[in-house]
Amino acid sequence: MALQQAQVSVVVIGYDDAAHVADAVRSALAQGPAVREVIAVDDGSADGSGDLLERLAEEEPRLKVIRRHTNSGGCGTPRNAGLDAATSPYVMFLDSDDALPPGAVDALLGAALEHDAPVASGLCVRRELPSDRETPWQPELYARRTLVAHPSRHVRLVHDTLCVNKLYRTAFLRERSIRFPEGRFPYEDFVFVARVLAAGPRVALVPAPVYVWHVRRSAARLSISLDRSGITNWRARIEADRLSYDILLGAGEKLLARATRTRFLDHSLRMYARELDLRGAEYRHEWWAVTRAYLATFDEGDFTPAPAPGRVVARVILAAEEPRDLARLKEIAARPARLNPPYARGGDGTPVWSADLPQVELEHLLVRPVHLLPAAVDAELRPRARGTVLRLRLHELYGRMAEAGPEAVQVDFTERDCGRVGFTRAAALVAEPEFDSWTAEVPLDLGGLGSGTWDLRLRLRFTDGTSRETTAHAVAGAGLLRRSALPSTRHGVLLVQPYATHAGALAVRLAPGWRGLTDVARRRLKRLLH
Repeated sequence: MALQQAQVSVVVIGYDDAAHVADAVRSALAQGPAVREVIAVDDGSADGSGDLLERLAEEEPRLKVIRRHTNSGGCGTPRNAGLDAATSPYVMFLDSDDALPPGAVDALLGAALEHDAPVASGLCVRRELPSDRETPWQPELYARRTLVAHPSRHVRLVHDTLCVNKLYRTAFLRERSIRFPEGRFPYEDFVFVARVLAAGPRVALVPAPVYVWHVRRSAARLSISLDRSGITNWRARIEADRLSYDILLGAGEKLLARATRTRFLDHSLRMYARELDLRGAEYRHEWWAVTRAYLATFDEGDFTPAPAPGRVVARVILAAEEPRDLARLKEIAARPARLNPPYARGGDGTPVWSADLPQVELEHLLVRPVHLLPAAVDAELRPRARGTVLRLRLHELYGRMAEAGPEAVQVDFTERDCGRVGFTRAAALVAEPEFDSWTAEVPLDLGGLGSGTWDLRLRLRFTDGTSRETTAHAVAGAGLLRRSALPSTRHGVLLVQPYATHAGALAVRLAPGWRGLTDVARRRLKRLLH
């Protein structure tokens, strides 16, 4: 398309990433003639990245290299340097360890030109490496092509905090002095996106994938967003969230500002709460204090729009001065949420979090549709030579389960890496009134699944015609989560390792055959030596 010739500058930033930066640059150059220039900003690398980029530039006239002599400590400074150097009408950003899929620039530029939109935004795909498992980021936003006349008309835009899956009119950014925070400022894209939305641009939404976010959890140096082990990361995230709120509120965008609170409760708070039991006591106490202080700045209207699980986690933190109920908080923060027993009531019969925290009321559980309730199912996987059995127990939830009438449960085992369903089983749910619950036993042939990690997914079916999709709490104790080697007619031997995910759900790792056993032993030895 002639109209789209040489209209875009792609700013690629990197630091000590010689292993990947060339691939990122090539993915930008491969976008075709719509890209006028690729500006690679090396942020003071010491691994030869700068020299590598210089050699690439000798062969590619569209590639310009900016070499910073000292590392800035963050992503904002090199992005600002690239933005200052851009000569094209439009600009977008790319990290050195990620990639632009084919057609990304054309899709965004076409939408921006068609609608005369200062911002065009498309679907980002998170790709886990080395498994290549892909998960779309904020897919609800990108279900169809849409022109948003003003960000306040679609407050969900606030939830897409990424700056890299968007194309910006360069003059729009410069005229409004929209830049990234300088220096070491984790979550700089939260602030940048808030500044963009505060300026009130038309935003064209594109359903096509326009950015591939590579997630390398085994990397020697984790990315800023993945390295959540230290309390400084949580403090930085809260500070970025607070600044986003202030920017939008200061621009008079009250709806968008409130949407940042919803985003915090439903995304950030739930994600970090799921990981609390992985941290040490010192971290937990500091995290709890920092979070309580931040939540204390919210008003009642900030909590109301948020989905119930995030609200409940926040209420518990505000009600308790010290960390408590971490295992239960992890389950309610999970996706989908699970509310494990005990089920307490206040003096007037209202459901409450616990007898110790009656001020945390759960009255919403009495009126929410069954398919949205945080139903709790305990799961025990018992691998045995004569046949593996999965035992499930569905707990009553303030009378709502009995009201709907538990009838049956569908069991799916889904491969973690690709999402493939290995097999589906079904079983009747049998009432056990003395335990206020319903149980099911499901015989399984795990040998039919094959090697890999398999997640347990459930669909609860009720006599009133409703259903609820959920996961199951992994019951520990009595050797239930220990590794077993089972005889297998298919493989000779099958190594079975049930375990609880970070969110407490049951999953299982399988290694079939003697080769599988050897591979597991080799990996275990490597970890011990490491």
